[in-house]
Amino acid sequence: MSARDQLLVVIDPVARRADGESVRIARDVLGAGAAVRVCLPDGPEEFTKALARRGARRLVVIGDDRALLRAVQALHRERGLAGPALALVPVGAAQTLARTLGVPAGAVAAARAVLEGAERRLDLLVDESDGVVLGDLRIPPVDGGPPRPGDRAVASASARVPGLSRASAADGHAWLRSCQSFVRTLATRPSRVAAAPVAGPSRLRVEADGVTLVDLDQPVEGVRVTAGHGGLAQVEVRPTSVGAEAAPLRVRARSVTVSGADFRYRADATVTGPVRTRTWTVHQGAWGLTLPR
Repeated sequence: MSARDQLLVVIDPVARRADGESVRIARDVLGAGAAVRVCLPDGPEEFTKALARRGARRLVVIGDDRALLRAVQALHRERGLAGPALALVPVGAAQTLARTLGVPAGAVAAARAVLEGAERRLDLLVDESDGVVLGDLRIPPVDGGPPRPGDRAVASASARVPGLSRASAADGHAWLRSCQSFVRTLATRPSRVAAAPVAGPSRLRVEADGVTLVDLDQPVEGVRVTAGHGGLAQVEVRPTSVGAEAAPLRVRARSVTVSGADFRYRADATVTGPVRTRTWTVHQGAWGLTLPR
């Protein structure tokens, strides 16, 4: 039996708790087409140790985006990404990165892609602290998003109360709190996850291959860097608009440096910071992922 037909299947504990049925289906499909060794780590440390003991077996991760990131990060640190491509069967709520990379949705389709697919070499963004980015990074890390239904209802009710000012609303009179409570009961139930506060403009210096795109005197609404293909990252900087909407700056570069006041950034599914400066460099074709042919 060839090494391609020997799999080490590492099942993330979050996936086992989130959707045990999909995990079982994936194991059955993989087991029907290859020699499978299953590992059930209880936490990140055991997860990393399992990867180090894979030997010549192809690595298959059953889990969400965070499990994939953990696997690539561990392999990068042990300099093991040059070996056989890893594979992913996405199980869990966080699957945005998996879809972006082209991994099929659903346990059956993803497991079949593991058995029948082909390796695709992908670029990797690596920073000076050895952190990795598979998809993209954003500064600031999260968007404000639309207001929650309950917030819209309360704001609308406040606007309809004659003589009510923002200052009086902030005072929190008992009658106003009662009104707001009543309106919330009529509004659509808000999400369990509160919307993040809207971030204001940042003053950052953004350099692409040593060329300054924006400096500290030009506030920016956001920065996005995507790993891309061909050894160059896609960089987009959105300057703060004054009057007419400012056009975003878009370039391709091998390295990107962001510096300035303390800032946080979201790299794939992880928020990091605050940091004063960070440089990301593209490693072309640094890792392999098994995808449908």
